[in-house]
Amino acid sequence: MPIEPYPTSKLIYDELYTHSGRARPGLGHISSYLKKNTVNQLHRKSELAELAIRTLGITFTVYDEGQNIDREWPFDIVPRTIFQSEWQRIEIGLKQRLRALNHFIDDIYNEQEIIADNVFPEALLKSCKDFRPECVGMRPKYGVWAHICGTDLIRDADGTLYVLEDNLRVPSGVSYMLENRNISKRILPELLNRYEVRPMDDYPSQLLDILSSISPKPGKFPEIVVLTPGIYNSAYFEHAFLAQRMGAELVEGPDLMVASDDCVYMKTVEGPSKVDVIYRRIDDLFLDPEAFRSDSTLGVNGLMRAWKKGNVAIANAPGVGVADDKVVYTYVPEMIRYYLNEDPILPNVPSYLCSDADQQRYVLDHIEDLVVKPANESGGYGMYIGPRETKRRTTQFKKLIKANPRNYMAQPIINLSTVPTLCGPALEPRHVDLRPFILQGDRSFVTAGGLTRVALVKGSLVVNSSQGGGSKDTWILEDTKNARPRHAV
Repeated sequence: MPIEPYPTSKLIYDELYTHSGRARPGLGHISSYLKKNTVNQLHRKSELAELAIRTLGITFTVYDEGQNIDREWPFDIVPRTIFQSEWQRIEIGLKQRLRALNHFIDDIYNEQEIIADNVFPEALLKSCKDFRPECVGMRPKYGVWAHICGTDLIRDADGTLYVLEDNLRVPSGVSYMLENRNISKRILPELLNRYEVRPMDDYPSQLLDILSSISPKPGKFPEIVVLTPGIYNSAYFEHAFLAQRMGAELVEGPDLMVASDDCVYMKTVEGPSKVDVIYRRIDDLFLDPEAFRSDSTLGVNGLMRAWKKGNVAIANAPGVGVADDKVVYTYVPEMIRYYLNEDPILPNVPSYLCSDADQQRYVLDHIEDLVVKPANESGGYGMYIGPRETKRRTTQFKKLIKANPRNYMAQPIINLSTVPTLCGPALEPRHVDLRPFILQGDRSFVTAGGLTRVALVKGSLVVNSSQGGGSKDTWILEDTKNARPRHAV
């Protein structure tokens, strides 16, 4: 059975097809490939992808009603494409953004000049639940606090790319990005060979270089460990994946100890082995029972003490969550101007702060047309999407905003761009976002692509895998004379 005609809309930007239904310049091979294959042939490709995922054990964990449920990674075979000419600008913009964010974090825990100069409100800092007084006075190597950042990008109906949010605490998804490419190589080799697609498999070596660069003992091969909460964490697959790819040890809290010399050691059968760099995948409050939650069994007693004395490097550094706040996000363009004396290359989504009386009034009056987000939630939890909500939940959310305005910000609903996605007997448009990963240490790297997440439910804007979303491989394509993107950022 041939594939059904693909529907397009003037109200939504499709990454593969124009509003008239023609393949975008330079993407004709992908369109032809999809059209020449029958529904059964495409589903066979999808089944092969699922088999590869099952064989490789690519899973994620969903927390549902007190249960930890392991699920196979959801993958759609149709790739998402971006041309190099556009990507080059995105890459520069992402590096610019992370540089500014690191300046901000370093400033906040030290001189606080951005507050003294009335660029960032002191009240926002005092009410930020992820500000860690324990980090005041710290100066990490190179002034870098956030070594790994996953920045979420979305494309609007006119083709413009916006930054939706920055993920700085323990950003996840890079292993799935890499495995998506491996799956594409298995099931779409003939299509991949028609394009010059930038590789992304150098990420583990780039991560290793960045982690090595922040070691307290330069010039020597450092001992690097990946600190995981354990097998029941939703991203455990990724923790094990990255440790294996870097040749680093995967450890849990009880595997480490801080000795009387305030250095961190890994317990081995041959005795204690000194640790130089910890790539932590544990939230701040569980890192060190001595400094934070005394009931934590996930962290290492005395770890903060060792870090503050410069005996071990931690990536990302404790305290980076102060810049991961969705309210703080609204100030990033000003941070770029303030710290770098540059105009932002990548724009923020227009935002409203509920802590501002006038902006709060606008939000409450127009809430049914807005997305409202809590400041510190992740994974799409706690979000309000106006047109899809009941009157009862709208009333409840208004009360929440009035009770704690600092905790909420709002944005207009963006008609996220779409990519053809295999849905039963047809290819249908499904909304996508993109999470590229940026590394910063003694130098900076940006992944050649990123994790494209796709809302598998028709009409849904929720792309998170924990809430029914899936993923696609992201191809950064070399430009041809007939393949200039219509909308460059």
